[in-house]
This record gives sequence, C-alpha cells and structure tokens, in this order.
Amino acid sequence: MSFDIALSGIQAINEQLDTVSHNIANAGTFGFKSGRANFSALVAGSQPTGTEVGSVTQSIGLSGGVLNTGRSLDASINGRGFFVTKTAAGETQYTRVGIFDTSKTFEKTDAAGNKTQVSYLVDASGRNVQGFPQTPPSTVLGALGDITIPTGQIPAVVSGKMGYVGNLSADWVAPANAWVAPDPAAAPPVTADPLSFNLTKATIIYDSLGAQHTLTQYFVKTAPGVDVHFVLDGKEVGTPLSMTFSATTGQMTNPNPASVANGGTAGVYQLALPAPGAPGAPASGATLGTTVGATPNLLEINYTGTTSFAGEATTSSNYADGYASGVFAGIDLAQDGSVVAKYSNGQKQSVGKIAVAAFPDEGALTSISDTSWVASSASGTALVGTPGDGMAGSLNTSSLEQSNVDVTSELVGLMTSQRNYQANSKVIQTESTMMQSLMQAI
Repeated sequence: MSFDIALSGIQAINEQLDTVSHNIANAGTFGFKSGRANFSALVAGSQPTGTEVGSVTQSIGLSGGVLNTGRSLDASINGRGFFVTKTAAGETQYTRVGIFDTSKTFEKTDAAGNKTQVSYLVDASGRNVQGFPQTPPSTVLGALGDITIPTGQIPAVVSGKMGYVGNLSADWVAPANAWVAPDPAAAPPVTADPLSFNLTKATIIYDSLGAQHTLTQYFVKTAPGVDVHFVLDGKEVGTPLSMTFSATTGQMTNPNPASVANGGTAGVYQLALPAPGAPGAPASGATLGTTVGATPNLLEINYTGTTSFAGEATTSSNYADGYASGVFAGIDLAQDGSVVAKYSNGQKQSVGKIAVAAFPDEGALTSISDTSWVASSASGTALVGTPGDGMAGSLNTSSLEQSNVDVTSELVGLMTSQRNYQANSKVIQTESTMMQSLMQAI
C-alpha cells in the first residue's frame, strides 16, 4: 500500500511540474494566464490510497502587466472582458491578446452591384475580430459582426460649408480707394487694389472633382459696417455681404445670429457660386457648393461669433469642409475602440468599434489554447458591448497585456515540488528497505 501511495504522489508531482514548467515557459507570452495544479486525495472506502491532480485552474481573472508598444493597432483591456473573434469555421472565441492587423484585400459587391476593395480586421491568429460596423459618414453602429475596412479610394467631397470667426476692428476707417471687382480675364487683368480694403482672408475649398480653389474674402469698412467681397480664383463672385454690428455691444447683427433665413442656419450667409460653364466656374463642369432648396451652387458661410470691437483685427477661425479624393493609407485604433481608416488626403473615417465581451463567471470559460477560450454553460452567456460599456473594461491603446505569471512564485513552487518528490522517493526507499529486511528474516 505504501508503494502505491508514494507512487501516486510522484505521478501527481510530475503533473504539477508540467504545469509549473509551462507557466515559466510562457512568462513572456502576451495575454497568457497561468495555471495551477490542484491536488485531491484518493480514498478507497474510508482508507486513503494516495493523491492525484484533480484539475488545473487558470487564473483568468488575474490581469497581467501592461506593456507600452507604441504600435497603433495594439490594445489591452483595462479590467474585465475579452476581445471577440471568429474563426474561419465560424466558431466564436475570446482572447485578451489585442494584436490587430488587416487581412488581405478582397473585392466586395454590395446590394446595388457596386464593387469596393475591403479587408477585415484580424488578430494575431488570423481570426476575424468582431465589432460593430459603421458605414461612413454615418455614426450609427451596426449589428455585431466582422469589421470591414474600405481599402480603395474615397471620392472627393465638394465644399458646402465654410466658417469665419474674428474681430473686425471698430477702429477701421474707410479705404482711400473705391473697391473694383478683380477679373483675371480682363485686358489688362484687374486685381484687388491694396488701398481698397482693410483685411483679406483666403480659404481653400474643393469642387465636386476634388480640385482646389481659393476663395478670398476682402473686408471693406463702410459707414453701416463692413462689406465682404468674395473672389474665387482671382475673380469676384456672388453678391457682397453687408455685415452690420451693434454700436453699443460690437456684436454682429447681420447676418443675424439669432434667426434663420432662406432655409439656412442662424448667422449664415449663402454665397451663390458660378454654375458649371459660367465665367469663374470650376473647370470640366465640376460643381462648387451644395444644393439648398432648388438653387444649386450655394456655399454657406457661418459668421456666428464675429465681432467689431476696438483694437486689433484678429481671426480665430477660418475653415471650409470638403476634400480631394484619397487612397487608403492605414488604420488606427482609438481609445474608445473605434477603428479609424486613414487616407492620403488627410481624412479619417471611423469604420466600426471593437467589441468587448464580459461573462458572469469568466473563470468557468473553456480553454482551447493558452490565450483563447470559448463560452461554456457554467460561464454564462457573453455580454457583448463596446469598451467601457457595462461590465466591459476600457481600452489601453498602443499597449499589450503581458503574461500574469509570477516567475518568483513559480520557482518557489518548483523547490516545494522538489522536496515533495524527495519525500515520496524516501517513502519508496524506506518501504523497499523494510521489504528487504522482512525477506531476509524469512
């Protein structure tokens, strides 16, 4: 009986050593969860017959350290939760390893028959990362599924809105010379006289083909206020705007920031741009501006916040929307889990959000590898949401979760196992000596 008890102890210790060795070997594996061998007694009736390793428990709930990698597509989960992935066979698996990349590009055809070049967001094992897709420019998240990334060219977007905020000095005096509309096609060409305006500001806008155009605003002091003349690529366009300001507060009164006119927005002036083919219009029949109501080619310029105080004239904001076409240049991962596609024209588009799944009992997940698990009946149903939603932890971008193995503790465990092994070996040696003495006595 003593032989069997000691033998079971040695066999159990060997299994424990396998677990400890495996932990130490994976001390540098990202997202690895250490295992612990759990001993249990063997009993026959009321008599002990030895021991065995009843189970190996993974410390899934114990987080490892965070390593800053500097790579924009690396992420770690701060708190509970797992990244959700799907294999080629359609099995849903969960992992804490946030090493992401894009798959090979392929052609996708939508319901209307349009073909686009896309790729999937995948993890280090090549599994499709699950999330909530988003179709730009919409901000609405779709149902849980693969995150597809448009890798082709995005079209140009025509400029339809522009904004200018500044202080048009109340100390200005009327220019010495009268304003004469610039016209580069005249003979000789007519340019803006520097003595006919008080301030000039240029803004880049785009036509429907993505070509750049320069829209310059010339601010001219008048008795009622300030006239704004608009010059597109060297030629005056549209009707000048007569801006007025309160004589007591310096706040803008026209365009009226408190009312909406002509179907536009409060504080907005609608500048009529030349139609395609007209003098000063963009080349190749491209359009500038958007359609408001039935009138084409209107550029909405928002002046809300512009003032006329004494002192220096300043500009705090001068911008326009629209952009040229661009080609795919890569993706980034935002702190909120958004997958952001970048393009050569400087534009960025969110194409989805990574999903994070939490479980009522994550310790009961079934391990399929050292860093991947599947749900079980004991773990409960996955609660899938966006990072930081509900029980799901938030994301740390450009970082990875390290192994939670404590090498010092594992080495101490090795020494303990060695002593236990020696003790069981001593039992067998003692039993052998006793049996030998008994045989000699007989």
